Amino acid sequence: MTVSEHKTHVGRDTLIRVVRPVPLTESSAARYVWAAARLALGWVFAWAFLDKVFGFGHATPAGKAWVDGGSPTEGFLANSPKGPFAGFYNDIAGAVWADWLFMLGLAGIGAALLLGIGMRIAAAAGAVLLVMMWTAVLPPENNLFMDDHLIYAILIVGLALVSAGDTLGLGRWWGNTHLVKRLPALK
Repeated sequence: MTVSEHKTHVGRDTLIRVVRPVPLTESSAARYVWAAARLALGWVFAWAFLDKVFGFGHATPAGKAWVDGGSPTEGFLANSPKGPFAGFYNDIAGAVWADWLFMLGLAGIGAALLLGIGMRIAAAAGAVLLVMMWTAVLPPENNLFMDDHLIYAILIVGLALVSAGDTLGLGRWWGNTHLVKRLPALK
């Protein structure tokens, strides 16, 4: 807990200092840590999108980018899935609809996290995408069940719950728009 001080006038000449404990999660430091986590995770999604579109040579080699006619889903989904869902992922590898949904998801979730707007939708869509990515490689290589996809899924939901888009983002402004006041799911 941190402490918040408020001064209250009781009478004309009497001033009382009221000390109210503030939960650590509401402290300035906590808000900036959550904002940094939001920006970092947003960059993970945005970079994956950019690398798959343009083939910067990180995960996507030059010449195999989406703009060069490559498929963002084919390489991984055709070769890497294992476990109980491998057949499902092998079957959708390289499908145009799967490529478009995957890329729209990466771009939308990344943009929402970087801007701090649409955090509720980004959290839901991001958690679904991350859990699907987790199911593609069951069991995970280094643990019985836990891997970074599940951790990111938990983190993205937590970011929405603590309104992480309000600090170092446009979340507070976005939440006060008429559209979001009318449709709070868009917050």
